[in-house]
Amino acid sequence: MRAVSIQALVAALVAAAFLVQGPRPALAAAVAGGAMVAGNALAAMTALGGGIQPARLAFLRLLLGVLGKWVVVLAVFTVALGAWRLPPLPMLVGLAAGVLAYLLALNWCKAPRAEG
Repeated sequence: MRAVSIQALVAALVAAAFLVQGPRPALAAAVAGGAMVAGNALAAMTALGGGIQPARLAFLRLLLGVLGKWVVVLAVFTVALGAWRLPPLPMLVGLAAGVLAYLLALNWCKAPRAEG
């Protein structure tokens, strides 16, 4: 969940950077970043929320989490582009920044290993 919070911070910074162009591009970047944050939080809760389980069930939960993440992201993108008519470029930048921030945060936020 630390990686998700770092991702949320990056999404907010990208949205703030798009305020220079106006409120609609900033909203578009915020919506895309928020979709990635919500999707990754859902994926983390789905994949890691079951305790100790057999390998097949754990792998199934992982796959369901990833599928749920992208369903959330695509649904938000569809609504934002179709119904709300938000500009697509800031949305793509918000999405890319969210994905990169999450991947980098996963590598930096590793739990410390016990020396022994």
